[in-house]
Amino acid sequence: MSERFVSREVVQKRLAELEPRILAACERAGRKREEVNIIAVTKYIEVPAIGEVLAAGLTHIGENRVQDGLPKYEAYGETGTWHFIGHLQTNKVKDVIGKFDLFHSLDRLSLAEELNRRAEALGITAQCFLQINVSGEETKFGLDPKDVLAFVQETSNMKHIRIMGLMTMAPFVENAEEVRPVFRGLREWRDRLLSLGIDNLTPNELSMGMSNDFEVAIEEGATYIRVGSVLVSPE
Repeated sequence: MSERFVSREVVQKRLAELEPRILAACERAGRKREEVNIIAVTKYIEVPAIGEVLAAGLTHIGENRVQDGLPKYEAYGETGTWHFIGHLQTNKVKDVIGKFDLFHSLDRLSLAEELNRRAEALGITAQCFLQINVSGEETKFGLDPKDVLAFVQETSNMKHIRIMGLMTMAPFVENAEEVRPVFRGLREWRDRLLSLGIDNLTPNELSMGMSNDFEVAIEEGATYIRVGSVLVSPE
């Protein structure tokens, strides 16, 4: 068996351990459990293990790299919902458009233009999360907050992309409480952008929180948490 394999039994056990933590975070925030979706970040595992993850009851699959994600999609793309969560190069859009269901890393105008062009050719609308670099870390991708309003105005006439959510990546820290302002900042951006009334801008969803900080993210409004190491890392 590949070293990058995880069985459905292990995933189910980890999921059972994760659920009470998610539920408790929802309760602290006065939210319903069904408001939070788990994206299984599967970059750690090879193709055969994707079937085990899906069989364990996880329906959202998140991949970071085109070359790793495509073979997994080809094998299991008819099952579940597929999220492209990594930095997407403009020249790779042609490989993933029409396959992956949601794109979490819309962060520049050239990418928006290419997604719109390719989606129009296919007669579809690309469902996107606008990635905002709330923390201001130089190592993180995402729009600078000062550029967000100009960006959404520039993309407002692109009829084949829809910004249906926002995404951010928080700094990796020991104490997750330290990144609460980052998640709160993204939620505030959601409220601000929803008030603009732009047709293709309906960012109701918030993609934020990973294995080390998802509870704080949920408390601040996350609707999608991107969980890998504590859930689907190899056995």
